[in-house]
Amino acid sequence: MSDPSADDSEAAGTDPETDEDPEVPSEAVIDELFATIESRKKELPEGSYTASLFTHEKGENAVFEKIGEETTEAILAAKDDDREELTYESADLVYHLLVLFAMKDLDVDDLREELRDRF
Repeated sequence: MSDPSADDSEAAGTDPETDEDPEVPSEAVIDELFATIESRKKELPEGSYTASLFTHEKGENAVFEKIGEETTEAILAAKDDDREELTYESADLVYHLLVLFAMKDLDVDDLREELRDRF
């Protein structure tokens, strides 16, 4: 992530704050990440980047800003045909979008249903 205060490993889906197996099957990564986000929302552990987003002095605006920043970075990476950077920034974007979903009491199933309805 471009935010040096952010814990890159947490946003990428590997969580140094737990003893969970980092070898989560790829089809379960988003569910596992969202479960971690929900856990941080509930427990607000000190030192957690995710928890800090739920308690940030700017409130939801902090997450809105991060979504805007990560969207811009993903677009620029795509424009530059930088596949590695596009993948990295897209992961940051998805992570922050999932944090927003948690803030709004939505979950991954809500997203799945919306996507399914569009087929």
